[in-house]
Amino acid sequence: MKKDRYIYPAIFDYAEDGISIEFPDLPGCLPCAHSDEEAVKNAQEAMALHLYNMELDKDDIPASTPVTQLRPEANQAIVLVEAWMPSFRDKMENKAIKKTLTIPKWLNDIAEEKQVNFSRVLQDALKNYLGIQ
Repeated sequence: MKKDRYIYPAIFDYAEDGISIEFPDLPGCLPCAHSDEEAVKNAQEAMALHLYNMELDKDDIPASTPVTQLRPEANQAIVLVEAWMPSFRDKMENKAIKKTLTIPKWLNDIAEEKQVNFSRVLQDALKNYLGIQ
């Protein structure tokens, strides 16, 4: 079931070469960083992307393990990480996708001479073709 907000504990593992991050409830979600600030940012982004893909795949999203059940080692810290999904889903669904296309050289030459924005023209044409306002 999709939720607007997810909060999961992350284990920040501190080493000389940086911070490794693990989410006990989200296997495979393993960001890293060089500072605490970067670690929190990377953990939020990685967790949101991981959960977004789980939602798309219709995977069961696990419950969050209570922090009191986790036992960090001396070089580790438990950090609660929050992902606000409505804005993340919107960002993912509206991100630009690069497409390769082919047009005749003569048409390209004229369009470049007229300083045509190819991306804008293709978007407008697709919207018109698909009946999207």
